[in-house]
Amino acid sequence: MSVAHPWLEQEPWPTQKMPIDMLEKRIERVLTMTNIGYLGTVKKDGSPIVSPLEFYNDGFELYIFPQPKSPKAYAIKRDPRVAIAMANPMAGWACVMGCQVFGRATLLDVGTPEWEHGMKVFKWAASSSELGRALDEAPQGQLCRIIPDRIVYTEHLMRKEGYAPRQIWMSGATETQVVPGGNV
Repeated sequence: MSVAHPWLEQEPWPTQKMPIDMLEKRIERVLTMTNIGYLGTVKKDGSPIVSPLEFYNDGFELYIFPQPKSPKAYAIKRDPRVAIAMANPMAGWACVMGCQVFGRATLLDVGTPEWEHGMKVFKWAASSSELGRALDEAPQGQLCRIIPDRIVYTEHLMRKEGYAPRQIWMSGATETQVVPGGNV
């Protein structure tokens, strides 16, 4: 038994749905507490590719700056279905907190209104500075926007409050779904 966190051993896990507005605030918190995610795409042969990358969000829309001619850029052109995961640095089950975003990716061409907006969201100057690039002009490559269909949010501390530790946000839905866990 966990002396410090006995609620982690509770089985079956709680199954209570979190109110949608509360879930959306928690998702947005995760999307702003880190800018590193792991993007999953599908190669031509059907095998997965997972790439660590930098992202920035505008609400639930995510923006990434893929390297031109990279496997992930080719994969997105072939099949726009993607998944991206991000989490806080974890120091045990008590503080697990993260999101898995499932959606569609679109490569935005330089100079389009969508690209201009995305470049206002993407903090390119920080990356350019780190890479020793000029700061007087934004990089001129395609930007990628990911629009989520579904987000799975995980936070085990919610179990202490009686909520299921995995809550699902769906685009256009008015209520949360939950993922059962433990011995349910």
